[in-house]
Amino acid sequence: MLPIIEQLLVLQDRDRRMLRLKAELDTFPGQRQLLQTKAARAQEGFDEVRKKSAHTESERKRMELEVETLRQRIAKLEIEQQGTRSNDQYKTFQHQIGTIRTEIAKLDDQQLELMEQGELMAQEVKVASKGAAEQKAESDRIMSDLAAREEKMRKELELVSADRARLAADIDPVVVARYDRILKSRGDNIVVGVDKVVCGGCHMKLPMQSFVEAKGQQAIVHCPHCTRILYFTSDMAVN
Repeated sequence: MLPIIEQLLVLQDRDRRMLRLKAELDTFPGQRQLLQTKAARAQEGFDEVRKKSAHTESERKRMELEVETLRQRIAKLEIEQQGTRSNDQYKTFQHQIGTIRTEIAKLDDQQLELMEQGELMAQEVKVASKGAAEQKAESDRIMSDLAAREEKMRKELELVSADRARLAADIDPVVVARYDRILKSRGDNIVVGVDKVVCGGCHMKLPMQSFVEAKGQQAIVHCPHCTRILYFTSDMAVN
């Protein structure tokens, strides 16, 4: 194998590592956003349940105050009833008191329903609170792990990038420029083997001249179909 091909294969290895690291680093913002969204939704669910619970309790207290007001009104009417000498007025007071007592009974029933709802909601609040806290703890833990991984990967990327630059500096600039053009257009599969007279990149059958030149290992040979750089080793099949 040509020494230049060996150098390019090492360079390709560094490029593949760099691309892999960059691709994984690019996923980190999305992963963070997903974790933040999960935690926010859990918190929103808890806030909604807590808001409903607070509203139910507020309604119950409002009714409680309303019942107390109605009872005070009954007490006042009973005093006025006792002071009246008119039978008609007495009956009027009696009717008013009865109507208010009916209203109080309805409010008492409603309060009871709200109390039952409140007890159920209190349990829902506990469950939602626990869920939100657990989701936040999990999100924070994973975010911390992501930060550590990201820092480690960025350091690795710096080292690989520096190594790549060092390797590229030892190769003919014209060859590196050609290699880089293929890297941009074809991805990280630039230097490929020839197996059974087929390009290992585009998998197209090579003209016999290109195959013979690649097998001869006397100069850099490009696939006429995809422009990738070809190489041949003794363990590769000829036909």
